[in-house]
Amino acid sequence: MVSKESRSEIREKKHYRLRAHLAGTAERPRLAVFRSNKNIYAQIIDDDAQATLVSASTVDKDVKSGLKFTDTVEAATAVGTAVAKRALEKGIKEVVFDRGGYIYQGKIKALAEAAREAGLEF
Repeated sequence: MVSKESRSEIREKKHYRLRAHLAGTAERPRLAVFRSNKNIYAQIIDDDAQATLVSASTVDKDVKSGLKFTDTVEAATAVGTAVAKRALEKGIKEVVFDRGGYIYQGKIKALAEAAREAGLEF
């Protein structure tokens, strides 16, 4: 019998490989993305200080209030815009994008492009 790894295990392996090359610093923190079945989360992290500087998700009341569903591309766009605005308020302009092992399409791509349009550089 052939057994296959689950998609989540494959994604975690990809994320570990990505993280070997990506690191957030105080000058250029890491924009990390996580996707669950119902929500999408984004954090800007300084790995040197091991601290989350800014975060946004579809669980936040101000982001969720403008959405009909929290698991769509439109929701990812709203989270990308929100995290970029919060980062710019804190003076963060450049980040390293950590897609979390997910394929760069759909919700992940929408979040990244919305963050770029709102002013983040990566």
